[in-house]
Amino acid sequence: MSSTTGSCEALCYCLEETPFGWLALLGSAGGLRRVSLQPEPQEALDGLGDAVNGAEGNPAVFAKALVAFREYFAGNVIALDGIPLDLSNASPFFGAAWAACRGIPAGETRSYQWLAEAAGNSKASRAAGQAMARNPFPLIIPCHRVVGSTGSLHGYGAGGIGVKARLLEMERQQGTML
Repeated sequence: MSSTTGSCEALCYCLEETPFGWLALLGSAGGLRRVSLQPEPQEALDGLGDAVNGAEGNPAVFAKALVAFREYFAGNVIALDGIPLDLSNASPFFGAAWAACRGIPAGETRSYQWLAEAAGNSKASRAAGQAMARNPFPLIIPCHRVVGSTGSLHGYGAGGIGVKARLLEMERQQGTML
């Protein structure tokens, strides 16, 4: 995560307001570890977990990631595609589900069943749902693009179903302009 304008020996975090709520990032020189998007600043920080309590507030460490998020919220729906993630603590199935989810094109949706199949276990749609519910990188791993088998929107921990619907609509609108 280090950039020319900042560094972080241990954990660092930052908080920034976006058109979709408050964005909080947690990471170190080793990479981005967690993303939280919530309606209120304290909720976004709480979404980073207990690790934020010992972390240093240092937005400069996240300069490149923040630029990518700003571009995404401005309508560049592929701006987050290049952000590297540390998935080393993920179970094999969750890692596969997150990788498959990251491959869903902007503005499109896939079902939990599709996600389970793409992750290698067609009988694990509930587990695919759990992988999305525990996604530490909302927006970067676009769990908002995963919907029920009928196309219905299900829970979205990064701000609720309303935010999920707004993100999908933004992506659909921008996708027609690409």
